[in-house]
Amino acid sequence: MNAWTRAALRLHGAPLPRADLRTTPEDFHVEEQLSFEPSGTGPHWLLRVEKRSANTRWVAAEIARLAGVPAGDVGYAGLKDRHAVAVQWFSVPSLATAAEFWIGVRTPEYKVLEAHANSRKLKVGALSGNHFRIRLRNVRWSREQLDHKLDALRAHGVPNYFGPQRFGRDGYNLERVAAWVQGGVAPRGRAERSFALSAARSLVFNAVLARRVEAGDWSQLAPGDLANLDGSGSHFSVAAVDDELRRRLSEFDIHPSGPLWGRGVPATQGQALEHELKVSGDFLAVTDLLAAEGMSQERRALRCVIRGLTALRDASTLALSFSLGRGQFATAVLREICEFEGVPEVDADE
Repeated sequence: MNAWTRAALRLHGAPLPRADLRTTPEDFHVEEQLSFEPSGTGPHWLLRVEKRSANTRWVAAEIARLAGVPAGDVGYAGLKDRHAVAVQWFSVPSLATAAEFWIGVRTPEYKVLEAHANSRKLKVGALSGNHFRIRLRNVRWSREQLDHKLDALRAHGVPNYFGPQRFGRDGYNLERVAAWVQGGVAPRGRAERSFALSAARSLVFNAVLARRVEAGDWSQLAPGDLANLDGSGSHFSVAAVDDELRRRLSEFDIHPSGPLWGRGVPATQGQALEHELKVSGDFLAVTDLLAAEGMSQERRALRCVIRGLTALRDASTLALSFSLGRGQFATAVLREICEFEGVPEVDADE
């Protein structure tokens, strides 16, 4: 957690005074947005499920039990926080079950809202993004203070930090990384190993982004940058910055990108590469570990676009509604508004 606090510089000034996040599960509502339409035929059911105070893996196991299939046959696009209300998608082999069977599934923890035939199992990351409805309580700010923050968010977006939940409860995943690089003690299980490597990559990315926020070029392109195409993993090298690139940047069609560290050297040049090599030197044991584990150099947008941002305010409560792209964290948005308690365990998908 110290690494998150140190790395993630705020962009839009000091946060407003503390508010309470997630007093009840209903205060944090997230709904997945699939990146495709169900095919309408095929050997799988796509189930749209609403869960409350239940984690994704447990719901997947329950669906597998009802279908009489191994847990690994059930797919989902991403993990969602247990202490929230989440609407997310699962896939399950159809076998002898009918859509009517699934629509009838209701338990205190989850209920199936829709069932659609589909040609294949749902893969992790098969989302275009997530829509959030978040309620903050015990709000003590003026409308003018709030409007100033919201206007800045709409106009500029926010730095696309990985949220503190990526690092595990109380930074536990970073403790695994420390044990790995300092004592050679790798996590035992495959999932635990993956969580540790993901936390290590996220730490380096956040540090690069914080360096660029401090330098004032986190949302600007320069020769040598790798520009990310909004909503995709694609990127291209910037040889020169012309009016067309400036227009696309201002319209959030493209973004500067930062490294998801792996083997070799990033393909950036110029000032961007200097930023990235300086941070990799600061975290040399971590970047060496990522390279040794065979991770590839990949890219992630430095900027997070907030779409459809609305706010409803009463005397002491603020209700926010907005959409983010896949892999982007609601906490990266909220921290630019105010201090808050009640960090979700998971609110993004990678």
